[in-house]
Amino acid sequence: MPILHRILGIAIALLSLFVVGGAATAEPLRIGYQRSSTLIAILKANGELEKALAPLGVTVTWHEFSSGLPLLEAINVRSIDIGADVADTVPIFAQAAGAKLAYVAEEAASPSAQAILVPTSSPIKSVAELKDKRIAVTKGAGSHYLLLAALAKAGLTFKDIKPAYLPPADGRAAFVSNNVDAWIAWDPFLSSVIRQSGARVLADGSNGLASYKRYYLASADYADKHGAVLDVIYGRLAETGKWVKVNPTQAATLLAGLWGIDAGTVEQANSHRSYQVGAVTLAGLSEQQKIADAFLAEHVLPMKVDTTTLKIWTPKTP
Repeated sequence: MPILHRILGIAIALLSLFVVGGAATAEPLRIGYQRSSTLIAILKANGELEKALAPLGVTVTWHEFSSGLPLLEAINVRSIDIGADVADTVPIFAQAAGAKLAYVAEEAASPSAQAILVPTSSPIKSVAELKDKRIAVTKGAGSHYLLLAALAKAGLTFKDIKPAYLPPADGRAAFVSNNVDAWIAWDPFLSSVIRQSGARVLADGSNGLASYKRYYLASADYADKHGAVLDVIYGRLAETGKWVKVNPTQAATLLAGLWGIDAGTVEQANSHRSYQVGAVTLAGLSEQQKIADAFLAEHVLPMKVDTTTLKIWTPKTP
């Protein structure tokens, strides 16, 4: 019996080691996203990312954030590992706060996905006519930079207007109730208010005014150590972006169910976005410095930021 007990004890010990070892090989990947993170929303819904990462022993957990900056702050303090598409201005503020981040991927420019809107009955026909007008804008957002760039092109400064700093939902409410003369919105808010109120686009980011790119980022440390995982994520994002553009109606129907927005609005909003996922390059980040400098001049950014110093992760197949 002692021998039998000893054998059983060894077997149990070996089994315990196997179980513990097996658990140790299952590495969690914590993904942060916003409700409007289109490509990640689709991947979360269809389970394709989990399937692709399973051979690497990686399991996925999903963490929703209300906006981009808290998402990047969570990456910096390592509460999550990677964050889904944030607007171009967000990494700049995170960098100013000392965040150690790495660009993982970008969505190519979508200049028509944000715009300066006026009511359909407004007599305003040009950006120059916004002088002395009350304008709703979300402070520090990509739409804020669009407004600055459009005003500068029209020979105006921010001091020439009466800004009303409002988050998107409040901006829309002020706009449709005629409490402001104009509103700078991005999709899907942009398409929604155009479809529902007949709002008119005064100017968007076209003709080099504001590219409006969206970025995927990870902690710099995670990017250094998990290239194989990021390669899988990058590949799935690129494939999903292509699928959305090739299947606009099907994609809109799927997203409408996830977001609680009518499919027609989603499809119109998606038509404004490139969803073309590509590798981030230093040359491709040139507008980031322009945004940072513009915000610094307006005292929106607390300090000067050199946008070339943020780490760039490069996929094996750009």
